[in-house]
Amino acid sequence: MSGNEASTGPLIRVRDLAVQRGERLLFKGLGFELSAGQVLLLRGANGAGKSSLLMALAGILRPESGEIRRAEEAGLHLLTYQHGLKARLTVAENLHFWQALYGGPGLTIPEALERVGIAALAGLETGYLSSGQTRRLSLARLLVSERPIWLLDEPSATLDAAGEKLLGTLIDAHRQKGGAAVIATHHDLPLADPAGIETLVLGAAS
Repeated sequence: MSGNEASTGPLIRVRDLAVQRGERLLFKGLGFELSAGQVLLLRGANGAGKSSLLMALAGILRPESGEIRRAEEAGLHLLTYQHGLKARLTVAENLHFWQALYGGPGLTIPEALERVGIAALAGLETGYLSSGQTRRLSLARLLVSERPIWLLDEPSATLDAAGEKLLGTLIDAHRQKGGAAVIATHHDLPLADPAGIETLVLGAAS
């Protein structure tokens, strides 16, 4: 995978991290490392800071203190409930937009849509998709532009059992190619290989 195949160190290194939203300190003193092939599952009650941690890792939210270091050229994808898809563009046009924005090697648009099971909807305006189909289209964005780090916020939301199985397969394939993922989730994900999977439980700080 471009950007991390030659890397021998962690893709992400976090040291003594503190994140605050408004007047509330979500967590402090947080530290971990994420290397190729690994998955870090974020657990905790609503409001514990899972989404905020993902946004901090993506560089969207500035931490109160601490350090986040990403391996040189280790690009990332952030997938949240705000899917960023344009309702008036077709399914294929949305993927073309994201592929042009992020660049890099990846699956072709037809290949990505086939992989997530919505190839027949390529010409349909995205606003007509069901919530589950919209989530599958969001997952296709991960495939058309290959980036080693996936930051996923409740990625199984709105997916049926088949969709959850697909999600697990995509994450497994990403890991096998040297990718890694930080995933905020309340649900157990159907990942084939437990090796390299760790869990971090966040609790609201006082």
